Amino acid sequence: MNIIAPARNKIPDSANNMQIINDLRDMQNLSLNWERDKSVGFVPTMGYLHAGHLSLVAKSNLQCDLTVVSIFVNPAQFGPQEDLNTYPRDFEHDLNLLQQYKVDYVFFPSAEMMYPAGYLTWVEVDKLSSVLCGASRPGHFRGVATVIAKLVNLVKPNYMFMGEKDYQQCIVLETMLRDLNFPTEIVRCPIIREPDGLAMSSRNKYLNSDERQKALCLSQALKLAQTLIKEGEKETSVLQKKMSALITQAEGRIDYIAFVDRDTLQPVNAVTDKTRILLAVYIGKTRLIDNCAAV
Repeated sequence: MNIIAPARNKIPDSANNMQIINDLRDMQNLSLNWERDKSVGFVPTMGYLHAGHLSLVAKSNLQCDLTVVSIFVNPAQFGPQEDLNTYPRDFEHDLNLLQQYKVDYVFFPSAEMMYPAGYLTWVEVDKLSSVLCGASRPGHFRGVATVIAKLVNLVKPNYMFMGEKDYQQCIVLETMLRDLNFPTEIVRCPIIREPDGLAMSSRNKYLNSDERQKALCLSQALKLAQTLIKEGEKETSVLQKKMSALITQAEGRIDYIAFVDRDTLQPVNAVTDKTRILLAVYIGKTRLIDNCAAV
């Protein structure tokens, strides 16, 4: 696997209230010496931070004694035709945002450190990784599971804070942590939305003004399904058709609309109180995801 290292930004002087760690050994040496009576919270990110990321940092601040935030655009989770080289980056801005919180360490490794020459080891979560986003992005969750396994091994947090916008990712990583006996618990946090309902995402930057308006069809389709369910419609095929019509009218190109069991991600034919609605839609060239509880 050929990994292209993203450009790295200069660390600004304004970061002097937080300790910036680039070296893997330095991060692991720190974590091996965490005081046992202090809880450590970890927020893994790919940078270009927004209010959704910052809500995770705030939750860690409330729950934990120490907070570590990683900023690493993980090349292993991008496919050959995906947006690794154009993925938005602004390290100085990220640090300025994090200074408003009690962040003790920012871990900012390079791709060459995380995946050195001759790297051969990968983590795969069977079945859960091959459906939904995994079907559209082969190898994506292998890259996600591998980098999180490495980061958790380096940081050794008690808690890892993750947003539910990437719902499948939460399920995959909870399974990975459990199956591999990592002593880290994922704390799921709610989706943070713009005032008009659009789920916050670093990829929203790709949308022009017209596409930004069309992108509202994702949250509108989810709300439509919830309304129809409250009115008594339980058949998922009917709900999918109505959601599809709304999205198509907004010129969205549907990757998937799925009604699944919230724990197993298996598709369901009728809505219950354990059903989660997930969707992925292309607005222009930008692939966006969103989800919600069915009831």
